[in-house]
Amino acid sequence: MNESLLMLTVMAAIGLGTPLIFATVGEIITERSGILNLGVQGMMLIGAVAGFWATFTTGNLFLGVVIAVFAGAALSSIHAFLSITLRVSQIVSGLALAIFGTGLASFLGRAGGNPLVGNPSRAVFEPVFTGSITEIPLIGPLLFGQDLLVYLSWAVAAGASYYLFHTRMGLSLRAVGEDPASAESAGVNVSRIRYTHVLIGGALAGLGGAYFSLALTPTWQDDPIGAAGWIAIALVILSSWRPGRAVFAAYLFGAAERVQFTLQTLGEPWSDIPSTLLAMLPFVLAIIAMIVLTSGKRARYLGAPEALAIPYFREQR
Repeated sequence: MNESLLMLTVMAAIGLGTPLIFATVGEIITERSGILNLGVQGMMLIGAVAGFWATFTTGNLFLGVVIAVFAGAALSSIHAFLSITLRVSQIVSGLALAIFGTGLASFLGRAGGNPLVGNPSRAVFEPVFTGSITEIPLIGPLLFGQDLLVYLSWAVAAGASYYLFHTRMGLSLRAVGEDPASAESAGVNVSRIRYTHVLIGGALAGLGGAYFSLALTPTWQDDPIGAAGWIAIALVILSSWRPGRAVFAAYLFGAAERVQFTLQTLGEPWSDIPSTLLAMLPFVLAIIAMIVLTSGKRARYLGAPEALAIPYFREQR
């Protein structure tokens, strides 16, 4: 029985952690360029509603994912313009887009004569492999019982890690995040690097949002992602701005989301713990991580880019 509960917890951690991987890796890439994007929540919601709408309208999952990616990137382009070109406060810009994206997603879900809210998706992501291969003890369900986006999340994290630390472009990206003036002196186009990677971060946030509406909860409802966007920002810190570690951090939070249901099935004394208290665990961890973010020296020690959230004025270099 305990082994069964453990397996269910691990499977739930993978499912709940998958959208967090996309959003966290996207935010890591964005912050590595020196841009802090607090609008991840809004971008995930826009990706969720756009992907659900496209799939609901056409029945095509692939098109839904593509639309979600473009929707997340489109919203992030606003943040890029405000933060890089106009050089407004990145915190204010991100928070504004988080609020805007939340409201817009709710509106789009209820707009029109046949609103999305309450309707199931016409297509959902299913496990790639079926049959006896998924029945292999432990390995079967964990490795072969997943859908396509779970495997894609692993590939995205691995690819992002290789890109950041083993490619010339990744070196340029990290240089811009650490010292944009020196990077530009070496011939790196700071604005182009930042624009490109803010858009990539938004696209991955949109993809993470689509996973909620097309796999985890494939029936549209207001705010289907909970606080996933805010948790993703916290996971950036817990993973020390490294995509590989983001996978384990995301699964840790996924397990924390599931633990309240697991403990309820174990009976006393675990079942006596209020479920509302257990539901707070992921958010308590997120708050602790955000407190770390506000402390410059500790954040720097964890690996935060030196120029993070600092507008770059070319004229002052």
